[in-house]
Amino acid sequence: MKINKLIILITSFFVILLGACNGGQDSSIPTVKDTQPSVLYVMTHDSFAVSENLIVNFEKENNIEIKFVLSGDTGAALNRAILTKESPQADVFFGVDNTFLSRALDEGIFEPYNSPMLVNIDNSLRLDPENNALPVDFGDVCINYDKAYFAENKLSIPSSLSDLLLPEYYGLLVVENPATSSPGLAFMLATIAEFGEDGYLDFWTNLKANGVMVVNDWESAYYSNFSASAGKGSQPMVVSYGSSPPAEVIFSETPLDDAPTASIIATNTCFRQIEFVGILKGTQQRELAEKFVDFLLDVPFQEDLPLQMFVFPANGKAQLPPEFEKFAQVPDQPAKLDPDLIAQNREKWIQNWTLVVLR
Repeated sequence: MKINKLIILITSFFVILLGACNGGQDSSIPTVKDTQPSVLYVMTHDSFAVSENLIVNFEKENNIEIKFVLSGDTGAALNRAILTKESPQADVFFGVDNTFLSRALDEGIFEPYNSPMLVNIDNSLRLDPENNALPVDFGDVCINYDKAYFAENKLSIPSSLSDLLLPEYYGLLVVENPATSSPGLAFMLATIAEFGEDGYLDFWTNLKANGVMVVNDWESAYYSNFSASAGKGSQPMVVSYGSSPPAEVIFSETPLDDAPTASIIATNTCFRQIEFVGILKGTQQRELAEKFVDFLLDVPFQEDLPLQMFVFPANGKAQLPPEFEKFAQVPDQPAKLDPDLIAQNREKWIQNWTLVVLR
């Protein structure tokens, strides 16, 4: 009996001591481990960029940690998402564009999400009616030209793709190989939209005869061949972006009052690239994934886009930076092709282009 009383006293002492160590807190209060932020994995291409403070604020507001899974260019990143779709390596995928959209949708890698932010997105950018892929930004691949060259040589600006075949433009254009370059592919698609599947190879045959220069990548075309770049190359026209002129002003070592370059934006001379975001099927973080998609479509991120990735926001309420307002040119009628048609024929078109232009 005395032994039982002693055991009770000892037990009571340790219960009181344990309570004191816990500061009298209720055991139902979450521990430090319970309040650790959740992790959201975002797979994207290597060119993705965003202001750090936006990500930090989003993480704090949602008690979340964002981990970006950079996976090469758009095609490589999409391949990775498709190959791992049975065991996804991320919760969200950003960066698939309209040249690869049909493949992504056919592979069923996304879960649909009807974001409330879609009310501010231009309908012309919403290519997936099921909202598996939601438009985030767009940019136009256009021919940029060296203003000074054309002025000094009293040469008129081409007003169509067909004009590029005129003898006065012999040897004045550099383009990128569509098999190795995203803008090169976009420009080839513009020629298909303009001349059709039956006519684009004739155009390229004639363009080759008119001295077009072909290089493998945008960096070589713009910085080595283009006459308006630092390298002062031989071609005063280059396949680049509608956002290149404001970039020239923004990154100039000396202040500029005007952009040294401009874009040819006549009908079907530019090809519009649209980038999308989607929630990857199988995510265990569906609620947080939805919040991140909303974040990408909301005004703060959308207004950050132009100076980070030199694209245009899909959200109509986003304001453009002054340099974009003043120097960027947006075509009224960019070239368009159905994403399904691109998906079915991309490789064939590239192979045929290669046979005609490079051999």
